[in-house]
Amino acid sequence: MTVFPSSEMASDVFGRLFGVLLEDEQFVTKARDEGLSVQLVHTKPDCRIFVSSEGVVLGDEAPSKAAITLKMSCDTAHALWMGRLLVPAAIATGKLRIRGRIAKVLELVPMLQPAFDSYPTIAAESGVGA
Repeated sequence: MTVFPSSEMASDVFGRLFGVLLEDEQFVTKARDEGLSVQLVHTKPDCRIFVSSEGVVLGDEAPSKAAITLKMSCDTAHALWMGRLLVPAAIATGKLRIRGRIAKVLELVPMLQPAFDSYPTIAAESGVGA
């Protein structure tokens, strides 16, 4: 059984998570200055998220072109945000596939700390299993 029972729940949790990043001025400034945009394509269940300094767009409304595209299952995303799986290990095992510069992704990871800190609470409030 997967962590997320529906696409709607996954979109809600990950949408709230990336909303946290948009409250972090350091993230927004760096994303704007570097033209950074990220598209996350999650599977099982399907969920698409587009994040840029302009905001978060969910689902079919999300632009299809981003500087970085990350593809993984929702279970893998959950494990990453919970700190149970590290990004380099996810890349090495093929659980996380990247389109764009891998070095840019690894540079992005430290900027995501506010989201890593917030994810367990967001997940728990949404009824997502630990």
